[in-house]
Amino acid sequence: MEIKIVLLVILLAIGAIQGLIYGSILLRTTTLHKTANGFLAAILFFFSYRLAAEILHFFGLGRYDIWYYFLLEMNWVYGALVYFFALSYVNPSFKLLRKHWIHFLPVGIEIIWSFFIKSQNFYWDGTRESLSWLGYYGYIAWMHYPTMYVVGGLLIILYGYRALTILKSTPEVLGYQLFAPRISWIKRVVIALIVFSILFTSITLIDFLFFDYAFNFFGYPIFIIMAIITYWLGLEGFSRRNTLAFKQVDIPSEKELNQLQKIAEKIKVQMQKEQLYKNPELTVAILSETINTKPYLVAKAINKICNSKFNDYVNEWRFQELKKLLNQPENGKFTLLSLAFEAGFNSKASFNRTVTKLTGKSPKHLKSNL
Repeated sequence: MEIKIVLLVILLAIGAIQGLIYGSILLRTTTLHKTANGFLAAILFFFSYRLAAEILHFFGLGRYDIWYYFLLEMNWVYGALVYFFALSYVNPSFKLLRKHWIHFLPVGIEIIWSFFIKSQNFYWDGTRESLSWLGYYGYIAWMHYPTMYVVGGLLIILYGYRALTILKSTPEVLGYQLFAPRISWIKRVVIALIVFSILFTSITLIDFLFFDYAFNFFGYPIFIIMAIITYWLGLEGFSRRNTLAFKQVDIPSEKELNQLQKIAEKIKVQMQKEQLYKNPELTVAILSETINTKPYLVAKAINKICNSKFNDYVNEWRFQELKKLLNQPENGKFTLLSLAFEAGFNSKASFNRTVTKLTGKSPKHLKSNL
């Protein structure tokens, strides 16, 4: 065996073994992402299986021998696994239901069709007449055309884009708060798989249509890249197997929500009536004393009912007051910052931060916009 073949086999074996090791470890995790880690482990196992099958080919096994009939075609499973990995990672309550199995229909079709095509070898006697019409043309389409690889690549591209859509929208899950930066590694993995599939599908079609497979991209390069992706994906998943992208948050009962709603209304009335926001030293304690409510309930009402933090909530009131001041002609002689202090802002930094957050622009644009 040539030295380059030996090195290639070693490289593929490293990728396959690492995929099995990392996949086995991920299956044993018991964190909030247990289901997602299970899908990631499945991806690694199928990648390892594909690499192992190719290693057998280097030793002359799996090509029209007994192994040929046992090695299943699994090229159409990766897309659905990538999709469900992303979906379950951003949804800790995700469960694989009966309706989800429709996404694995392509791989079922691939397995059945692959067995059917391989079974044609039992009837083949060297003549076209020895096979049925479906068997003959099915064999041609399956074995002499890049059908399985192109469909597999397109499925990864399709489901990869669906996975990216889910990761970008990051849906809210009742009882959990998502830390968006902690799913950025999944986006990188999905993008890498999409790019790889686009290149692989395009080059495979070009090779088939214009070079009659003479370019032979589907050989050493494809499996080297697959081994690298398997190792990288396993390493990413392993290093983050116990890192949670979510934290559980308190969900008030209906009775408590009604109580918090009333407190939020009292806060709003006092803000409008007494203009408490104009006090630059306003705190939760001062506000709670004004409405005769415990401080923790005031903070919770602002957080749960107004969907804001105390400082952000008060600064929004101050910003609305500042806009009123800017619309009064007699205030044209005052600087923007002096009006901001009159509205209740207690520092230039707090003022700048609030304006930028609410308008998306720096404070200097305020006067011109109003």
